[in-house]
Amino acid sequence: MENRFNTIAGWVLFSGIVALGLSSLSSHYFRADKAERPETMGYAIAGVSSGGAAVAAVPLEALLAKADPAKGQAVFQKCASCHTATQGGANGIGPNLYAVVGDSIAQGRGGFAFSDGLKKHAGKWDFKTLDAWLTSPAAFAAGTKMTFAGLDDAQDRANVIVYLNSLGSNVALPPVPAAGAAPAAGAAPAVAAGDPAKGKAVFAKCGACHTNNPGGANGIGPNLAKIVGDDVGKGRGGFAFSDGLAKLGGKWDEAKLDKWLANPRDMVSGTKMTFAGLDNAQDRADLIAYLKAN
Repeated sequence: MENRFNTIAGWVLFSGIVALGLSSLSSHYFRADKAERPETMGYAIAGVSSGGAAVAAVPLEALLAKADPAKGQAVFQKCASCHTATQGGANGIGPNLYAVVGDSIAQGRGGFAFSDGLKKHAGKWDFKTLDAWLTSPAAFAAGTKMTFAGLDDAQDRANVIVYLNSLGSNVALPPVPAAGAAPAAGAAPAVAAGDPAKGKAVFAKCGACHTNNPGGANGIGPNLAKIVGDDVGKGRGGFAFSDGLAKLGGKWDEAKLDKWLANPRDMVSGTKMTFAGLDNAQDRADLIAYLKAN
């Protein structure tokens, strides 16, 4: 019996030694010629950023200058299921878009029934406004009937705008800023038209104190729905504004909002607003565009 036990134990020990040896050999095999870390790990996935330095945004004016109406007509096929663009064309799910560049926002168009959110936008469909709209209709006008998500590609938007401009509008394109031109002494750096979609992301910094949905409750700060054009330091569901802000008076126009967002305490001494402000002028422009859309 003892001899039999010793035999079994010996075979078990032998098997363990063999397994250990094979493990070592396989490890050396698969690591052979692979001592260095690969220069590129894994596989690149299309559409996913790999990080690195951000690419500077191309000004809208430059995109419009090189825009191709023929390419814009091709991109417009995404819009054709809802819109016509011929002179005298009928409205469909969306309004006819002939001569829309330079026309009033949410007016005319053969009596088309525009959403209330779009009706609240004053002014004209200029190049910057159309670019913001085509980027994200839902962010531009809350409650819009436009179900199209928007065009992510800035050149596609420019191509469509130039195509629409060729259909009965023919508004002169804005001049392209000189490349590398230094701003005049004391002048602020050039700021692109506000992007409501980017402004929504910036608003996340404000969300701890403010709501901005219509009828939303006041928090540490007042609800900000429809704030653009409203009275400064008044209303907002009876919010208790600081004396300094209540005395300021006037309306929250874009210039006043920009100054306020840059440094609330510098604009109004004794304000209850504890937020230091937004140093980046483009962030402020994007946030104001978002607030205009809500």
